[in-house]
Amino acid sequence: MRDQKLKQLIINALFAVIIAILAQVTIPIGPIPLTGQTFAIGLAATILGARNATISVAVYLVLGAIGVPVFAGMSAGLGILFGPTGGFLIGFLFNAYVTGFLIEKTNFSMAYAIFANIIGSFITLLFGALWLKIGGDLSWSAAFTAGVIPFIIPGILKAVFAALIGISIRKRLVTAKLV
Repeated sequence: MRDQKLKQLIINALFAVIIAILAQVTIPIGPIPLTGQTFAIGLAATILGARNATISVAVYLVLGAIGVPVFAGMSAGLGILFGPTGGFLIGFLFNAYVTGFLIEKTNFSMAYAIFANIIGSFITLLFGALWLKIGGDLSWSAAFTAGVIPFIIPGILKAVFAALIGISIRKRLVTAKLV
């Protein structure tokens, strides 16, 4: 039992590192870059489920908040959480939980994993746009234009790939009794 808990903590930490690594894959398209973070969040939720994926995201956010350069562009600090991308970062928590929860309810089926990852991607975009509206003092139209529209197609593509790769990896990990 104790070994199982330790193993799960290590896996959760590993996914926090995966999120940090994929955060460095960025395409600047304005004040909010296109990053690999949402792909990593979807992968974590698909493989680990709601609870452990959310823990992984929380570890990632805490690391960044205390100054470890894990956010996009090797950035860190509370200023990033309260800056233009802060809503997206906080949205990752809800993305991980909801995506994992929905997938768990269907015993990790491929079609539903794709659906759940797309829903999760839109949750992240919703938090990002809401933060841009409130924190950036933008109109709803400007917040939607800056924080949602450029990310819809890439978000759907990342969600599909996260589901496809995640379910495949999860099946192998279940067979090896690692999750």
